[in-house]
Amino acid sequence: MNLTRLFDLIPYQIKEFDKKIALSRKENGEWKSYSSRQFKETVDNLSLAFLDQGITPGDKVAIISENRPEWNFVDLALQQIGAVSVPMYPTITSDDYAYIFDHAEVKMIFAGDQVIYEKAIDVAGDLKIYTFDQLEGVEHWSELLEKGSKGDLARLERSKEQVKPEDLFTIIYTSGTTGRPKGVMLTHHNVLSNVLSVSHIMSPPPGTSKVLSFLPLCHIFERTASFCFMYLGFTVYYAENLETIGENLKEVQPHVFNTVPRLLEKVYDKIVAKGYELTGVKKQLFFWALNLGLKYDPREDKGPWYNFQLKLANKLIFSKWREALGGNIMQINSGASALQPRLARVFWAAGIKVCEGYGLTETSPVVSASLSNYEEIRIGWVGKLVKDVEVKIAEDGEILVKGPNVMQGYYKQPDMTAEVLKNGWFHTGDIGELDGDYLRITDRKKEMFKTSGGKYIAPQVMENKFKESTLIEQLMVVGDGKNYPAALIVPSFENLREYCKRKDIPFTSDEEMIAREEIINKYQTEIDYLNKYFGKWEQIKRFKLLAEPWGIDSGELTPTMKLKRKVIKEKYEKQIEQIYQS
Repeated sequence: MNLTRLFDLIPYQIKEFDKKIALSRKENGEWKSYSSRQFKETVDNLSLAFLDQGITPGDKVAIISENRPEWNFVDLALQQIGAVSVPMYPTITSDDYAYIFDHAEVKMIFAGDQVIYEKAIDVAGDLKIYTFDQLEGVEHWSELLEKGSKGDLARLERSKEQVKPEDLFTIIYTSGTTGRPKGVMLTHHNVLSNVLSVSHIMSPPPGTSKVLSFLPLCHIFERTASFCFMYLGFTVYYAENLETIGENLKEVQPHVFNTVPRLLEKVYDKIVAKGYELTGVKKQLFFWALNLGLKYDPREDKGPWYNFQLKLANKLIFSKWREALGGNIMQINSGASALQPRLARVFWAAGIKVCEGYGLTETSPVVSASLSNYEEIRIGWVGKLVKDVEVKIAEDGEILVKGPNVMQGYYKQPDMTAEVLKNGWFHTGDIGELDGDYLRITDRKKEMFKTSGGKYIAPQVMENKFKESTLIEQLMVVGDGKNYPAALIVPSFENLREYCKRKDIPFTSDEEMIAREEIINKYQTEIDYLNKYFGKWEQIKRFKLLAEPWGIDSGELTPTMKLKRKVIKEKYEKQIEQIYQS
């Protein structure tokens, strides 16, 4: 088959794999599944229903929902008639809902559940809303499905023929760390070219492999991956929610999943916390294995004695880690932010291949990706450039990208588009370096700052390093225009409780503990130890412990868990002033 548009992937999957289970989601304790053919029938009927509802090529339809098969059905049904999906994070504010509905000129809304519906209805005005969950007094998506089942398939085929590869298929509003979100315009060709570029670097075998999906489909990372999984004939199981991932991993026993580094950090911290609970020989064996893993480099042979020990560690300790992930994991794809190198080392040592990649919504998203083999993986790098994508490094170190995956521009924002698309190159705003086809990210251009002494500080690199401490949950480096860098630190209170327990320090409340001298001294010890990895001008001289974690709902993090630096600086202005006054 000639694949030119994303919805061509449905008949392609039927022809190549004809899956009994293409998509599945747990409902009321049972997995509800759809075959490839049911997938196609559902999408076709929805497309016909949209035509009957007066949705025309170029019309915008919002999808606001957690991951579920219905999300895919609506997405692909819109594509087949030339309409444009506008995926939105359920967690953004009602104000952002209102802005996107208006800015994108949305004609219809699909809301996943009661909470999302109530948030949307407040600002939707006269817009028609359908829900995926059955809610009293609200039109359900299945009503559309029923109407579409009586439609004319010949009419649909005529509509599909009119859709071209260069047609817009989605506008994704980037979460943004500052200001209003921007609508990234992507075509079928943009995303399909990326799907075909990355599909060959997936190690699980086509047609028989399983995926657990939990990253939001409204984010380009999981969205493009979902099309890649369709192309490869993988069965996709949607996790119930973030809290059930561990249980779902054991049930599904997937071969691959996508994640963000923050979730891997939490997995690692939980493993280490359990290690501290052990006693005697078991505890000694655990930390012996962990230390072996932290020294691991897949590209370096450390000799027969190390290799023998690692093999033993895999049998005694790391095998349990693999079991916790379902026992079948062949590849974990990590993206959206930087992965701590120590995590990559220890997971690869444990036979868990964590492959870091790099990309942006504007690049559909993959620019580079790590290959899941020991010969080509490079710890600390974001892999090799994928097929058909070019990269060059500007004089100031900025990463520039060219290729079929680069967006058409920002919707209704030609000035902003002109700022980032110059002479065919997309200016990413990231700083990095190339070694052949291998890419490394060193920081965000806009996030670097100067101290009053004129020294540049790259905060992301530092923050990633300091978060290696199991006692640090979140950290932001500050000090723009000051004479030294400092840090705001949110402790990992779960691990802090364990530490206090081991040291016989009575734990009262989070607020009281961060004010205690012995706790502050412990964090100073942690900072002093990690400071040695940086030049004198970069080292954290002072810090402030905070009792409240940063979150998406509270506004300090984007939906992809990036720091909203401006928001955090404004919120903790007094604490930052205190750091530099005392």
